[in-house]
Amino acid sequence: MKGREGGGAGDVRVRGRNDGERGDGPRLDAADLGAELGARATLVQFSSAFCAPCRATRRVLGEVAGMVPGVAHVELDAEARLELVRALDVLKTPTVLVLDAGGRVVRRATGQPRKADVIAALGEAV
Repeated sequence: MKGREGGGAGDVRVRGRNDGERGDGPRLDAADLGAELGARATLVQFSSAFCAPCRATRRVLGEVAGMVPGVAHVELDAEARLELVRALDVLKTPTVLVLDAGGRVVRRATGQPRKADVIAALGEAV
C-alpha cells in the first residue's frame, strides 16, 4: 500500500508503504489518530458500531495497554474515519495495527486477537 502525502484539512498523512504483515509499514502520528501515541507502542483498533468482536477486542487491547507501561490503545470508528481506512486498506473490523514508538506499523491483524498474541506482537514494537 502506498501512503498518501498531504497537508490540507482532512488529508491523511500516512507515510511509507506496507510490505505485508511485518516490517517497514506506513507511519501514523497523533494528528492521523486524533490521540497521542504511546511512549513505547500504540495499539490502533478499527471498529464499527455493531461489531461484537470489536467489543471483545477493545477489552483485550485495553487490558494489555494497562499492563504494559508506555503502551496506548486507540480505538477508531471505521465509518467515521473512511479516508484513513482506505489509506491503510482496512477491509473489515476489528482490524488492529501495532505501531512502534515512532508510529510505524509493525504488525496488523484482523479479527478478535488473543491477549497472548497481542503481547507477542508488542515485542516487535518495543
